[in-house]
Amino acid sequence: MSKCKIIHFRDACIGCGSCVETSPGNWEMNAEDGKACLKRAVQKNDVFVAEIADIEIEDNKYAAQCCPVGIIQVVNENGKDITND
Repeated sequence: MSKCKIIHFRDACIGCGSCVETSPGNWEMNAEDGKACLKRAVQKNDVFVAEIADIEIEDNKYAAQCCPVGIIQVVNENGKDITND
């Protein structure tokens, strides 16, 4: 199993919901502020990070690619952005 992670720069979220539509197992909308929340994430400064299983990588790469403000990244165990690989 890889140690891939999703990185979410939530402050810049515009609440379009494309991440929730493409990967509902990892994303949900916050009813209070209308922004997306990365499930199982740990907050580090203003960034949210969550490890994902191999089976979740492709859906979350697609979620990142669909994000109109580009605030989602999928990185490998070395921290390399693999969103568009």
